[in-house]
Amino acid sequence: MAAFSEMGVMPEIAQAVEEMDWLLPTDIQAESIPLILGGGDVLMAAETGSGKTGAFSIPVIQIVYETLKDQQEGKKGKTTIKTGGGVLNKWQMNPYDRGTAFAIGSDGLCCQSREIKEWHGCRSTRGVTKGKYYYEVACRDQGLCRVGWSSGQASLDLGTDKFGFGYGGTGKKSHNKQFDSYGEEFTMHDTIGCYVDVDKGQITFSKNGKDLGVAFEIPAHLKNQALFPACVLKNAELKFNFGEEDFKFPPKEGYVALDKAPEANIVKSQHAGSAQVAQAKNLPNAPKALIVEPSRELAEQTLNNVKQFKKYVDNPKLRELLIIGGVAAREQLSILEQGVDIVVGTPGRLDDLVSTGKLNLSQVRFLVLDEADGLLSQGYSDFINRIYSQIPQITSDGKRLQVIVCSATLHSFDVKKLSEKIMHFPTWVDLKGEDSVPETVHHVVVPVNPKTDKLWERLGKNHIRTDEVHAKDNTRPGANSAEMWSEAIKILKGEYTVRAIKEHKMDQAIIFCRTKIDCDNMEQYFIQQGGGPDRKGHQFSCVCLHGDRKPHERKQNLERFKKADVRFLICTDVAARGIDISGVPYVINVTLPDEKQNYVHRIGRVGRAERMGLAISLVATEKEKVWYHSCPSRGKGCYNTRLKDEGGCTIWYNEMQLLGEVEEHLNCTISQVEPDIKVPVDDFDGKVTYGKRRAAGGGSYKGHVDILAPTVQELAALEKEAQTSFLHLGYLPNQLFRTF
Repeated sequence: MAAFSEMGVMPEIAQAVEEMDWLLPTDIQAESIPLILGGGDVLMAAETGSGKTGAFSIPVIQIVYETLKDQQEGKKGKTTIKTGGGVLNKWQMNPYDRGTAFAIGSDGLCCQSREIKEWHGCRSTRGVTKGKYYYEVACRDQGLCRVGWSSGQASLDLGTDKFGFGYGGTGKKSHNKQFDSYGEEFTMHDTIGCYVDVDKGQITFSKNGKDLGVAFEIPAHLKNQALFPACVLKNAELKFNFGEEDFKFPPKEGYVALDKAPEANIVKSQHAGSAQVAQAKNLPNAPKALIVEPSRELAEQTLNNVKQFKKYVDNPKLRELLIIGGVAAREQLSILEQGVDIVVGTPGRLDDLVSTGKLNLSQVRFLVLDEADGLLSQGYSDFINRIYSQIPQITSDGKRLQVIVCSATLHSFDVKKLSEKIMHFPTWVDLKGEDSVPETVHHVVVPVNPKTDKLWERLGKNHIRTDEVHAKDNTRPGANSAEMWSEAIKILKGEYTVRAIKEHKMDQAIIFCRTKIDCDNMEQYFIQQGGGPDRKGHQFSCVCLHGDRKPHERKQNLERFKKADVRFLICTDVAARGIDISGVPYVINVTLPDEKQNYVHRIGRVGRAERMGLAISLVATEKEKVWYHSCPSRGKGCYNTRLKDEGGCTIWYNEMQLLGEVEEHLNCTISQVEPDIKVPVDDFDGKVTYGKRRAAGGGSYKGHVDILAPTVQELAALEKEAQTSFLHLGYLPNQLFRTF
């Protein structure tokens, strides 16, 4: 409890955490919780089982509680960026007058755009109509930018119309799309001074205190219009100083800081953001936090964690709601009408409720995208952008929206692009680092070679049902075609899966298949072996987990596997994402994943909590033709076996190439075993029992102990002698004292 309290976690939550036997925060929690409680946006990457859900849900619960408590007591926000007219009473960049990918820090002065292909600009909250003024801009990186002045009607792309004047890092001045050489180039660590003499009609710039001379004569049509500080950025970061801090290079004589301008000479921006600011009225269907998960199982898991953490949070109590598809919406709507504070849900049902107005996003303080890489790979980027655009950047009590993004990797291009668009100066917490395989995981590859293993020819129809990719092809033995070898691989993989289970006497394993139809076929094959969902305790008892199974069935199947009612969980990557099942001794990859990061994600299901685990991957030595549905139905009722390049829904899958990419990613060579799937054990490890901790004895380990025994005894005798000498020395000071 003390450890979590030291991070600023309120005692009520810390008490609940302690009851869950979380004595110390995990690494991801220790890094992320203080950052989130501090009000920042956080990008975090950590493995499943690392406590990631607690890392975001604990601070979410606390901040939602504090927000509700403040409202209960009638307090208002203390943030520097205030809404409506309040924001216009301070010299800062205007959150309501900026490009879509332009971010403004909580101080209103630090600005950033990480869009690399487009320019995004912003104007200040206030402009001047008379007098001589100065402000400074510090360049924080080497991106492209233009700074200067513009009227309220100018384009945010500064200097590209007749209402704005810019000076860019390339050493060009720009007005009305005319770019002329001026001054000098500038970049990171340079400070640009921006002068305007409204009365005389002149705009001047300086670089690091050096006056660069008059850049523009203000035309007559702008003489009576207010001029606002402005900038436009492309993958750049700047910090403005309107005079609140000491200038690095004070202005030349006659000019004063903008924040010293008399009120009579100031015009406030017309962009007050009233449409973007949340209404002060608390609506029952307007939660304070929205947590988006890629799967129903993960959403349920997260909601359960939220319930556990908020157990002792009281006055006001927090109300949570799970919004997922596949179940009747009536109960969810009923709870929404009564009032909710935290919503956890999946994109499909959330989108439905938001688009119909049943779920109101006007009060959201917190947006969490868990497993963001999974959400993006499932095609939910438009959904994310849609809901983000409906959430106010500044709430009615003056608080800024906080965004938390969790991902298996922060280095994915899509995740980076998303974070640049919806986050404000996020802190990266990347505890995953380079992918590596834990010492507790043995992982091997079994080559599946239909040219050397002719078993597939002899099986006839007594084999696993295949995915019908080759329903229109000649795959009979003797055809000697790529399609024949591909079909043979599918048959052999069914046999090798059964062989692996028998060879290692597996009593529990997760079996990863590439598609939903592959999962169904494997389940049917296990039923053919006498197992299946209804054969508790049978060698091939199993359940299936994928997106086409009904939610109730999926939940029930997962529980049955966790309770060991059945031995095998057959699932796709998407269905298994984020599910924390500890102590699983085996994983079988029937097909390698097409993304190398997912290999580590899969095999990391074993070898947890210091328990030994074995991951077996069946890797085809020939190319295999597989489904790759790009059709509108996403595969439902689709039998288009033509290749994707020919307008169909199949591709050729090269597992040997994928294996090479995985090995390069992990910087290792994965051991290969024969088709009999006998896995050699390192003798020094002792006898390995997968699913249990590494054995202390066995193998040749005892031999090592026997060899070392005499040396250990000798060291023990020396230690005893040293301790005895030390005790004798303890009397020496007294003897010396008596002598003197």
